[in-house]
Amino acid sequence: MTTQAKSEQDNFRPSANFPSSVWGCSFASLSFQDSEFESLCKEVEIFKEKVKDILMQSTRGLIENIEFIDILCCLGVSYYFENEIEEQLNHIFIALPTFLHENDYDLHVAALLFRILRQHGHKVTCDNDGGFKKSITNDVKSLLGLYEASFLSVHGEDILDEALAFTKPYLETLAEQASPHLAEHIKNSLVWPIHQSMERLKIHQYISFYEKEESRNETLLKFAELDYNRIQLLYRQEMAILSRWSRDLNVMHKYPYTRDRIVEAYVWALGCICEPQFGASRLKIAKYVQMVTVLDDTYDAYGTLDELYRFTAAFERCNVDGIDDHLPGYMKYLYKDFLKLFEETENDGNEGSSLKTSYAKEMFKELTRGYIIEAQWAKNGYVPAFDDYVQNGLIVSTCDVLASAFLLGMKDVGIKEMVWIRSNPKIVNSAKLLGTLKNDIAGHEEEQKRGDSPSSVECYMKEFGVSKEKAVKEIDKIFVNALKDINEELLLQPRRVSKIILKYFLNSGRMSEFLYKFLDFYTNPSSMKDYVTKLLVDPFSI
Repeated sequence: MTTQAKSEQDNFRPSANFPSSVWGCSFASLSFQDSEFESLCKEVEIFKEKVKDILMQSTRGLIENIEFIDILCCLGVSYYFENEIEEQLNHIFIALPTFLHENDYDLHVAALLFRILRQHGHKVTCDNDGGFKKSITNDVKSLLGLYEASFLSVHGEDILDEALAFTKPYLETLAEQASPHLAEHIKNSLVWPIHQSMERLKIHQYISFYEKEESRNETLLKFAELDYNRIQLLYRQEMAILSRWSRDLNVMHKYPYTRDRIVEAYVWALGCICEPQFGASRLKIAKYVQMVTVLDDTYDAYGTLDELYRFTAAFERCNVDGIDDHLPGYMKYLYKDFLKLFEETENDGNEGSSLKTSYAKEMFKELTRGYIIEAQWAKNGYVPAFDDYVQNGLIVSTCDVLASAFLLGMKDVGIKEMVWIRSNPKIVNSAKLLGTLKNDIAGHEEEQKRGDSPSSVECYMKEFGVSKEKAVKEIDKIFVNALKDINEELLLQPRRVSKIILKYFLNSGRMSEFLYKFLDFYTNPSSMKDYVTKLLVDPFSI
């Protein structure tokens, strides 16, 4: 192709006109003060011992104990006392039948026991022998407790579906009548229920609520605020590393058609794995998210079908000798950037890294095969059957690719976990469904304007001859079933993999809810700015 012909071809390429990054290089220059971090660590250690004493004292009464465990979880500091909490919850689970038989308790306590025990893997039942009483409709604690508990339901627990339908309208009314402090708490819960929301976002919301509570424990509050600020410093250090990596990658110079989203990619990563000790996984997930973004935009918004066929075929070889001479320059850059990404972990000296990197390559190969199918549909104006769309959607959800990045950052995981993920258990399949279908609901109208492949909404409308509203309603039912499948997997005993692996996929589903709650936060980064600021920029004033 002549230079003139290539220039003419580029002039006629589609332009997605994605919004620009709202962050620029603001995180690249962040400094990390060791002295500030060490000072926070010392203070946290002092308060940790004080809080541990309060936790142990709370075991004198079952209700006091479960309420304190709940506060620790909501404030984001329960991870310091995992062993103690697990032992105490085991004791509560064993004592529960006797306690319920011998004691009077209100709905708030019953709902709290149910939610906390289920959140920690205990399969408690949700018996209700008489529906919901009108007398609780002005009891905010009971309504909120029942509302939050309803999200832990599994298949067949219709009473919890009824609980959700019962509590929500009353809470919406109370939110308009309550004090500003309580109203904000109710509204946050209505938008972001605990079990279906990004963990660090809920922690920030609860600390902000708890610091205004008259009954607050000042020791516990200061411990939570100190620890939040300490972890935020770690996150900012990781974000600075990623910003410099992204700057060196030079995304917008080499791929001006794509989305520069390294900050949002990091938020995605910390939403999936937020515990401070798992920074290596966060860094790898964030890098993979940004590279997947470039790949996605290449297939969706820029590459010609001929170029995409060539790139897909070349990627199957996945080595420097596999670069096709006929690939356009931007695709050669992209191919080499992927090879460089794999080289980072292939020979890093960590046990199992070579095997995990090979696994990651296979997941990326599978992803490009899924993307080329979508590209064919888009270029040919083809609307597939809904089930065919969903099967390919499980691949292009990127869940498998990002899970491979998660595994690369984890120690003591390997073939067992890879085999389990590839067996597509309910929790993994559900995370994929949520990833692809939530994205569709939030962004399908914008994507259709750009000429992307049809979404699940268009496929459902065509196959079943229904309106967009009806299609969305039916897809919502798939969401509900997927969430129940996740809850069922979390209760399975014995576990086939560790709790942190299960939690990763739970959080992956939660991040789909977060990213696509109102619109596509990832594509429209200005809508996520307030959340990023709370998570990464502004500490709590102590």
